[in-house]
Amino acid sequence: MKRRILVAGAAVGMLALSACGSGGGGDGAADTEGTGDITIWYSNNEAEIAWGEQMVDAWNADHPDEQIKAQEIPAGASSEESITAAITAGNAPCLIFNTSPAAVPGFQKQGGLVNLSDFEDGDDYIMERTGEIADQYRSEDGDFYQLPWKSNPVMIFYNKDMFTQAGLDPENPPLATYDEFLATARTLVEAGVADYAINPSPTSEFFQPWFDFYPLYAAQTGGTLLVEDGKATFDNEDGAAVANFWRTLYDEQLSGREQYQGDSFADGISAMSIVGPWAIAVYGDSVNWGAVPVPTESGTAPEETHTFSDAKNIGLYTACENKGTAWEVLKFATSEEQDGIWLEETGQMPLRQNLTETYPDYFEANPAYQVFGDQASRTVEVPNVTNSIEIWQTFRDGYSRAVIFGEDEVDTFLTDTAAEIDELAAGN
Repeated sequence: MKRRILVAGAAVGMLALSACGSGGGGDGAADTEGTGDITIWYSNNEAEIAWGEQMVDAWNADHPDEQIKAQEIPAGASSEESITAAITAGNAPCLIFNTSPAAVPGFQKQGGLVNLSDFEDGDDYIMERTGEIADQYRSEDGDFYQLPWKSNPVMIFYNKDMFTQAGLDPENPPLATYDEFLATARTLVEAGVADYAINPSPTSEFFQPWFDFYPLYAAQTGGTLLVEDGKATFDNEDGAAVANFWRTLYDEQLSGREQYQGDSFADGISAMSIVGPWAIAVYGDSVNWGAVPVPTESGTAPEETHTFSDAKNIGLYTACENKGTAWEVLKFATSEEQDGIWLEETGQMPLRQNLTETYPDYFEANPAYQVFGDQASRTVEVPNVTNSIEIWQTFRDGYSRAVIFGEDEVDTFLTDTAAEIDELAAGN
């Protein structure tokens, strides 16, 4: 799967950047008024390139003295590795339209990111566009070093044909509670329609909890981050409920403990998957799919269910000489008009409040995206904290032992890992 491959490629670079100290980033508060030509980077995704090219053309046509030069993020093990290298060398572009929220603490530590709150209208613009959900993207000093840009809120994709073959209702699948989900999973596997009911990657990369534990934890807790106020939040009944749910799936072989080389959902190995709206274009007509919110222990109304955002944001980098122009371009690129074009080109959700009301024609013409548009207002981000990557790696290591492979007790994993994460979040 293209997007999951891109995410996986981030591992090496993001682990490296999280250990970096101050680099050639400069002073994030200096010279926010300079104007002139700027350079930007965007993703190498075909749809995102198409959006980027038209955005640049539209800006350049009206700003002959402040031209944008755009390019794809340079090739590397990951985009984060390329960004880290550019910060260190002091030659990062002004704007990067592919900044991972998990990488922001490391980039900020390097001195690579401009504090957007230093612009006179910085906080106001971000809050007016995104709403209260933007507060998740503030750094520990309370300011914004990233502009919340776009999300891919993850949900449960399920194969309607497999559900029908197993005697399950494909239009109203019993998946809302843990008991329903587990009963459905058993029915699917016992009917022989798929090897696994759901098959998230069991590998050890730090980001894998974003596609198994974390969406369900967000839903179970009504929107709680993994770390809040410098402390781990998951060593409690909610964390245990989510972990034990997944432990049951693995213990009963309803999920696989070995990595599948490919897309198990597209290939018919699993009947369900946790994915975002990007998957609509990927699967197309090859899978007769449906989508529902992730489950909770006792069931939660869809309009109240939270999930993981899987967002990418925009960073303004301190090597930029013309930060005033860069800020104006950033606002232009996230205007209501450009967000609408983004939605049309990519099917990814702008981090904009009242999304479905702002673009009713799009969602009417593309009903498959409606549930993701609704879900986009209830998302949880990775915590913007010190040692972000190490925190997630620590969590994944403990989770793998206790939940995936059953080598430790769940309660021990939750308590011990929470204590380790508290130390990391404190900067130790």
